[in-house]
Amino acid sequence: MHQWSALIIAASLAGCVGAPSGAPVQSRPVSQPAPANRPAPAAPLPTQAAPSSNTFIAPQVLQAPGLRGVIGSSERRLTQIFGPPRLNVREGDALKLQFRGRACVLDVFLYPLQPSQEPSATHVEARRASDGQPVNRGACVAALRR
Repeated sequence: MHQWSALIIAASLAGCVGAPSGAPVQSRPVSQPAPANRPAPAAPLPTQAAPSSNTFIAPQVLQAPGLRGVIGSSERRLTQIFGPPRLNVREGDALKLQFRGRACVLDVFLYPLQPSQEPSATHVEARRASDGQPVNRGACVAALRR
């Protein structure tokens, strides 16, 4: 009987083993020839904040894989990428946009990078739509892109 109990416990714990959902996954890029009519890559978005001062607090800007084209984007640009936000919350000069799809929910936080500037995306959080558990941010961004 003791052997069966140990086997059942081991089998149930086997499903818990693996990389955390937010952990980066290493993979080798697949090299493919670029199509002849491929558009030029977009210019990198500004992601450097001005230094903090007595009247301005510089935001920390998240740098993570899969977020290119999102971090540094304006509210207008994010709406072009993901469609209309499900939630739009403004607090002072900051803004939170929420985008939702079948796979995940993406919260994008926008703060000004310079004093008196329009807010731009500086941080994102992603979670499963079904149970709220964290998921890989880059994978969620890819799943929600139009």
